[in-house]
Amino acid sequence: MKQLNKSLTMNDMSADVIHDHLPDLPEKAIQFGGGNFLRGFIDWLIHELNKQQLFNGKVAIVQSHVAGSEVIDRLKEQDYLYTVVLRGRQKGKVIDKKEIVSSISRTIHAIDEWAVLMEAAESPDLEVIFSNTTEAGITYSDEGYPGAGNVPESFPGKLTMFLHHRYESFANKTDCGLAIIPCELVEQNGDKLKELVLRKAEDWELPDAFKDWVGNNNSFCNTLVDRIVTGYPKDTVEEYEQALGYKDNLITVGEPYHMFAVDAPDHVKQILPFHRAGLNIKWGDVVPHRELKVRLLNAPHTMMFATGYLYGADTVLDVMEEEKLADYVQRSFNELLPTVNMTESVKKDFVEDIKERFLNPFNKHYLTDIGMNALFKYHSRILPSLLSFYDRYGRLPQTMVFSLAAIIAFYRPDHQKEGRWFGKRGDEMYSILENQDVLDMLTSLWGKIASKTLSLEELVEAVLKSEQIWGRDLTAVSELHEGVTYQLHSIREKGMKEAVTNLLNKETTV
Repeated sequence: MKQLNKSLTMNDMSADVIHDHLPDLPEKAIQFGGGNFLRGFIDWLIHELNKQQLFNGKVAIVQSHVAGSEVIDRLKEQDYLYTVVLRGRQKGKVIDKKEIVSSISRTIHAIDEWAVLMEAAESPDLEVIFSNTTEAGITYSDEGYPGAGNVPESFPGKLTMFLHHRYESFANKTDCGLAIIPCELVEQNGDKLKELVLRKAEDWELPDAFKDWVGNNNSFCNTLVDRIVTGYPKDTVEEYEQALGYKDNLITVGEPYHMFAVDAPDHVKQILPFHRAGLNIKWGDVVPHRELKVRLLNAPHTMMFATGYLYGADTVLDVMEEEKLADYVQRSFNELLPTVNMTESVKKDFVEDIKERFLNPFNKHYLTDIGMNALFKYHSRILPSLLSFYDRYGRLPQTMVFSLAAIIAFYRPDHQKEGRWFGKRGDEMYSILENQDVLDMLTSLWGKIASKTLSLEELVEAVLKSEQIWGRDLTAVSELHEGVTYQLHSIREKGMKEAVTNLLNKETTV
């Protein structure tokens, strides 16, 4: 069986694989992040535009972390080609679509190839910047001016230096601005990213003229993305390769459904005419779409991941097919629904659609993938609902409280290998992927628990007091410290299965 690359012919692949031979196109977009979601969403969208000659450009992927080096290597080996497989039910029909995506031009490692990235900033063809650095990426970190050739650690820092280099490279400053389209699930993500870039510029004493250019000549767009992308089907890859007829080390599996809400000026719509390609784009205010999606799709995902994984489940489907975990998910929905400002019929219909997506038998959505940067995800996806619930009912939503305790339990480290921390479930090891500063804090706290120099109460207090995670002191929320501590004790002493059973046995009303 041959490997996917540019030399692969139609005779080397199954007849139902879609492969449009597109011409070489200029590099019009830079993308910070090259994970499963961006490949199955943004890069797929750009490919769909290119097929209809509506964008006529390619995307350069920028990776910053060691974990992303493997993706870079695999893309290079495959001449920057990979297969998107969309499987599931849509409007009552079973969809099984396989397509080779060719929208990526190259990869750039920000640490090792900083000069290459700066050179890309000089391109007159460049029009768009995309990003998905998770919720942890759109946060402020105090870092000194990197100086020539040095690389900022944070994503906003890298973007600031990229934009500054572009600004310095063009004589005509008015025509070199970019559309900046973050895909992180952060409320008003475009506005916040713009604020962070301007704050970095202030920190580093960059010229006022540059700051004016950032604010006036670049379009930072608020967005909302929606598609479940499960990524590489590691457990069934041989089945997929037999169906494709070739080997692909970056098979990207997702659901057929997609929705992209973008609040952008008219010139951005002209650059990226998704609506003309028949794609599900919602131009304009993203708030109504965000309210439903973040609170009733992303929040349940984050609430189930640590609970389900430590219970013994590996995928979202495993959770939905286990009776008690399914009850836990339903209780999550019951707590979340009253916090969403939408008509009851719209909310209930949306939840039923979400359950159908969670029960998609074709895609294995691994809980550990959902868990990356989970505390920051809890902050943006669940905390607003928890506070809204408390304001409305005068008590805490216990499933939301339990899910925070479960995340803290999941972040208990077992050992470190090659610079990465691993936790332990029975005899299995799992990667702990979190913002480095937060990870350092958690490993230190759990280390003190192990040495019996810290109590669980003190550990929970330290987590809730973290301004970096929450932007506030959450111990001020009445009974939250006590509630999370109680549930963490329950998980530690009884195990996740019994802790979930005890939670479900408690009568709750909404």
